[in-house]
Amino acid sequence: MTTPLFSAAARRKVIKHPTTRARRARRLLGGLRLVVLLGLLAPSRGLAAREPQFTGRFFRGKGDVEYLRLLDTARRMFLPDPAYQNLAMLYTTNWNGLIEGPTWDAWWIQNSYGTTYAALPFLGEPFTTFLQNAQDLWFDQMGDGRRRGAPPPFDWVGPDGVLCDAARPGWIVYKQGDGRTAIHDWGMEFTAAGTLLQAELLLISRDPLALAHYLPKLERCANFIETRRDPTNNLFLAGPAGNLLAPSYAGWHKPDGTYGQAYLTGLSVTYIAALDRLIELEKLAGRADQVATYGRRRAAARAGLATLRTPEGYFIRSLDPDGVKHGVFGAAQHGYFETSPNHDAIAFRIVSDASAEHIYQTIAAIPQLRPYDFILPNYPSYDDMYEKPEGLWAYGTWVNGGHWSTCEGRMILAYYRLGKFEDARRSMRRLLTFADRFRLDNPLTHRGSEVYQPNQPINLCYDSFAPAAAMVRGLFEYLYHADGLTLIPHIPPGITELEQRFPIRFGPKQLWLSLAGRGPITEVRLNHQRWKQYDAQSVFLPYDEVPAVARVQILRGGVQPFATLTPSATLLPTDHRLPRELPPDLTAFRPRVMWLEQFLRRLEAAGQGASYEAAHARLALASLEALVQRRGLLAEGKLKALPPPSSAAADQAYVAAATKLCAGLEALLRSYADAPQPERRKLFELATAAGLPPP
Repeated sequence: MTTPLFSAAARRKVIKHPTTRARRARRLLGGLRLVVLLGLLAPSRGLAAREPQFTGRFFRGKGDVEYLRLLDTARRMFLPDPAYQNLAMLYTTNWNGLIEGPTWDAWWIQNSYGTTYAALPFLGEPFTTFLQNAQDLWFDQMGDGRRRGAPPPFDWVGPDGVLCDAARPGWIVYKQGDGRTAIHDWGMEFTAAGTLLQAELLLISRDPLALAHYLPKLERCANFIETRRDPTNNLFLAGPAGNLLAPSYAGWHKPDGTYGQAYLTGLSVTYIAALDRLIELEKLAGRADQVATYGRRRAAARAGLATLRTPEGYFIRSLDPDGVKHGVFGAAQHGYFETSPNHDAIAFRIVSDASAEHIYQTIAAIPQLRPYDFILPNYPSYDDMYEKPEGLWAYGTWVNGGHWSTCEGRMILAYYRLGKFEDARRSMRRLLTFADRFRLDNPLTHRGSEVYQPNQPINLCYDSFAPAAAMVRGLFEYLYHADGLTLIPHIPPGITELEQRFPIRFGPKQLWLSLAGRGPITEVRLNHQRWKQYDAQSVFLPYDEVPAVARVQILRGGVQPFATLTPSATLLPTDHRLPRELPPDLTAFRPRVMWLEQFLRRLEAAGQGASYEAAHARLALASLEALVQRRGLLAEGKLKALPPPSSAAADQAYVAAATKLCAGLEALLRSYADAPQPERRKLFELATAAGLPPP
């Protein structure tokens, strides 16, 4: 009987007796090994050759092209774009900052919450200045126990440390301004959310002057919230409309028919998330005593929050002082499911991975919470509002079952943390059904399927950008600390290679991220050098060890480093492609274009090419360029025209954005003429020499 070729005995015989027969066996064995090797390699090489690739303006990658395209579209919405409404269209000259929308002349905390938090890591100048100017409307006018708010009937004197529902210059509303305002509590969860947003902004920017200015204000906000802590259970009391998505919450409906304070879950969740960031700021400021104080407060709040969880693992909405629970799904009384505290607990890492998965599974098991892919605040209708569920209060219309994109942004961050990428994909697809029609409105009525202002030719609200922002932030999560930044990749499994063609902010430093492979992290390169501070799931970047421009490449599953594109210095174009002959209705822009281009040249020659003012000038030019490009694409049939009157309104939105950006920069530079700071007076001189238009 012939000995099997690959048996141990045959291998020993070949080694001991190098006969002709043995040599033939070795050749045969080598040939078979080569065939096996080629057979293993050929499919992977063939797949690699056939693997679809995508190269967009902001993302490049391989694999799931549709998801890559959705990511690129999401990022496009934050800079001037010929096809999509974008963040530049929400600029206002009134405070040189962002505004909620053309029909909403103020800056709201709850509306901006999801968009701002998700966009902060990648939001560069001039938007970071625009955003800070908008948030200053809250902090410059925050309650101090003396200041009176908006004109009657909103002229309340807010307690020290309270923020607001909304504000504009010389006008602030310390309570939710809709509904029965006479019984409303102060903006409790508004204050917690505003604290979180400003703390996150400071953690990312790491500006010592800004930290010194805002940290005392944030401490006052925290102290105000502490006035509502019940020391017996470490829960926080809030009265009617003290929640973030107000005025849907009525607090405690007492036996005498009045409304009082109850323990609000959302206030605990949002406050803990704010304390997470406030503690890191205190570390950054070197204040060990405050770190310890806020650490104790956070630990106690976490202990209290645990009592608001159901046996199934999700959070109720609120607990009355007499023990009645609101938001136990399926209960005979108050048996709705409340989403905000639950998806926020996942998004802001208030709960463990296991608890987060339990919460998600509960949401997924209630399809009525996402009838049109977007998350709703509740299902079924509230039975505990102070108004009957009819008219504006009817289910599916406003704060009772209507959709809010600020919440969807946080829901998408929760999806990413748990790897629920198909949920995120469906959300972004749904957003595009509104974006393609220039209908980025908020809230969305009919349970998230229709716009709130259908009689407007187009719609635009800041909230509406939250899903797009979260699609981008969710990829790496970005956990900022006093000593560094943690990246946690959450990449859809169909994407085998990903490159972000825009920087992530880390103080004044820039991070350019790319990733390849699947599975656990096996290697990290920083500027082509091996980086050791990582584990299978995350990468840590100590601030002091990261260079000013860092190319971070994360490799998973044993894949090798790959070539990436060279980072650009700015996302806004420096060589504008505006035609010398503008359309007749745009010729008035020609003098402005000429002075802006000249101003930029002088800024760059003076070493100010990376300044806020230079970024503002580039954004103004880019906005006009997007308008010209849009007209060209429409004329060539490469862009689908909107129906009238939406088409004319869309064109006007582009013109208005460019006009306001130019006018705002011109007014700002003129205000520098007599500024006490010599660097600002120098900027005024450069602008004047470049031909700054008269007022």
